[in-house]
Amino acid sequence: MKKNIWNISIIGNLIVILICLTLFIGDSLQRINFAFYDYDMNKSMTHAPHEDIIVVDIDQESLDLIGTFPWPRDTYIPLLEALSEAKAVAFDITFRTKSEDPAIDEAFAAELAKHDNVIIPSVVELENFFRKETIVTKDQLIKGQKLLTSVPPIDKAAKTAHINAVLDDDGVIRRTWLMLDSPEGKIPSLAYQVADMYGADVKHYLTDHPQTELAIKFDGSTKDFMNIPFYMVLNGEVPPETFKDRIVLVGMAAAGSDAHPTPVDNHMYLVYAHANIVNQLLHDQKITIVDKWLILALMLIVFFFTTWYTWRLKPLYSVSIVIGASILLIFGQFILFDREQIYLSVVYPLTALYVTFFVNIAVKTYFETKQKQFITQQFGRYISPELVNQIARSEVELPLGGVNKELSILFLDIRGFTPLSEKLRPEEVVDFLNMMFDMITNQVLQNHGTIDKFIGDAAMILYNAPLDVPHHEYYAVKTAFDIQRGMEQVRKDIMEKYEVEVSIGIGINTGEVVVGNIGSFLRVDYTAIGDHVNTAARIESNAQANQVLVSESTFERTKDYFDYQFVGEKMMKGKTTGIKLYEVCGHVKAPDMEQKS
Repeated sequence: MKKNIWNISIIGNLIVILICLTLFIGDSLQRINFAFYDYDMNKSMTHAPHEDIIVVDIDQESLDLIGTFPWPRDTYIPLLEALSEAKAVAFDITFRTKSEDPAIDEAFAAELAKHDNVIIPSVVELENFFRKETIVTKDQLIKGQKLLTSVPPIDKAAKTAHINAVLDDDGVIRRTWLMLDSPEGKIPSLAYQVADMYGADVKHYLTDHPQTELAIKFDGSTKDFMNIPFYMVLNGEVPPETFKDRIVLVGMAAAGSDAHPTPVDNHMYLVYAHANIVNQLLHDQKITIVDKWLILALMLIVFFFTTWYTWRLKPLYSVSIVIGASILLIFGQFILFDREQIYLSVVYPLTALYVTFFVNIAVKTYFETKQKQFITQQFGRYISPELVNQIARSEVELPLGGVNKELSILFLDIRGFTPLSEKLRPEEVVDFLNMMFDMITNQVLQNHGTIDKFIGDAAMILYNAPLDVPHHEYYAVKTAFDIQRGMEQVRKDIMEKYEVEVSIGIGINTGEVVVGNIGSFLRVDYTAIGDHVNTAARIESNAQANQVLVSESTFERTKDYFDYQFVGEKMMKGKTTGIKLYEVCGHVKAPDMEQKS
């Protein structure tokens, strides 16, 4: 059987590896991965961006007061005058069409020429605007086909920077390109140009990332940044010193204007996305995405570890480890992100964990069931000689039905067999079972018991049926006592040889039950049923390893023949009152009838 377990386990785990690799290579769980990443980003926000970043909103109120957008270019001249003392002024709006009156563009350009702190954006036209996979070659800048700039007078009067958005497959902005290549040369991003103009050390970002791609660290939502409506600046309601030596971003912030989902906001105006990138550069923050090869290595570690403990431990312990490992991976990756800005994708390791566990636990359960069936078949060979003789003498079919009769019922359970069987060769398993069964059966038969049934690695034994047995309660306890003494050497030998603890727990109860042939004419069992049978089983389930527990009724009838220790009163399933339990500690004497014989 062990060879079959090994073969099927290998096949099952090869299937597990194939499933995990297919999901990993195909990026099939990317949406779930994005969900983890967005949660980490959201929960790690400080909501306290750099105090020198100001956003001038072209909001709905400004549109209502000034008029429908786009506004005449000379509208921005008073704005530039008010922002003259800022270190950097960046527009997140383009000026790519000529005004009806060229003089307006000339006037705006003339004003721009007076200031060396203004950035007017451009757009790099890419082959595929949103998908970097079709554009990027590793270790090279992403190169566009064309640079879309503002109209000539305006374009030449100010610095420029690109405002290309990078959208992931789900349409969410999580990354940016700090530098793009174009036919006109390299173009920095708006945020990079702003941070550089402010005086921040940002050049290392271009060497740290070959494609200058940066995962955006969102640290503030729209309401977290200092924002001022455009009309207030235009009307002189804001003192000029408010903007002195600070960064000012000018962009749309009205309903229906340019906005995209981000990890922290389903509808973020892009000027605030730029503000978050500027904030990130000023704080010199970088999010490190753990390499895919390391994720694959973690998946393999999870796979081998899960396979090992699933086969080595009991299912309850295995489930506990799975739950614990899940919590460790999920919360561990969040702590790593929150404290170190390192994102470790745990979606695929978690997938490996659960697929590996469920496949292996299914195979293990299947073979454990087969093992218990094997035990039952072995124990089923043993039956009380008295019952065999009674059947033989009757020379008739066994009649169905039962009678009320007082019995002593013994339940026992062999513990530690499954981990032991995993260490034994098939022939050794058989030898061990034969040794255990022979010892138990011999003790039962010597004490006038009837082996009712073996249920996997448990047994139900009757005393005072089918034949009357005087002092049946004594013989039931004596059997348990003799079995536990016989187990001392067995337990010692198994521990020395295999380092596995094998033990037996026993429970005994005495009372009136229904005993007889129960079943159908095709299949019949000689057995006992009733509340006292259930009570005996419940007592056995409360017995510890190497322990014999008896009920109060059994104790009262045998207290003169055995030493007992009161264990306590236990509530049993299906009982309204507790049952007093006593542990057998030693044998004192036999009943008078036994001594005379």
